[in-house]
Amino acid sequence: MHEEVENQEEAQPPVRESGPVEGVRGNREVPPTPAESDELARERGELVDALQRLQAEFANYKKRAAREQEALVTRAHERLVKDLLPVLDDLGRALEAAEQHEEAKLEEGVRLVHRQLASVLDREGLAEIPTDGAFDPNVHEALLTQPSDEPPGSVLEVIQQGYTLGDRVLRPARVVVAAPQQETNGDGGD
Repeated sequence: MHEEVENQEEAQPPVRESGPVEGVRGNREVPPTPAESDELARERGELVDALQRLQAEFANYKKRAAREQEALVTRAHERLVKDLLPVLDDLGRALEAAEQHEEAKLEEGVRLVHRQLASVLDREGLAEIPTDGAFDPNVHEALLTQPSDEPPGSVLEVIQQGYTLGDRVLRPARVVVAAPQQETNGDGGD
């Protein structure tokens, strides 16, 4: 029987009287060694840096997503307004024809529709391109040049009105541009 007691004692791990078992903190906090403290501080710094980078990336993502959303809305408005331009042109031509035939009621009705449509497009940011003055290749498209007494490069006639939406040219103004007068010599030939 004595052997049985010795076997039981050998089967159980030895009990320590004081302090925790190495590597196990148990219920009591064991302060880290200076090397562990430095390692924890370094690890904490790396985690804080990683979190700050992640926070900055997320802020940039939000800004980029907002810009892309705004650009998408602008393109949608642009498409709508561009599709309505022919309607505006047709109404303008109808007004011109009605004035020539002196049909006051038709003219007044078309004028009302034209004014309403122009008002809607104006609220969306549509603006006519100015055509008085000098030709500007950024906003004008020269369809013809014509000799004139006007200074060369002046806009003589507007074939089709041009429009901008915000700071973008939707359609350039199609114009006739003044060319220098050609000198004629009395030969009647070359």
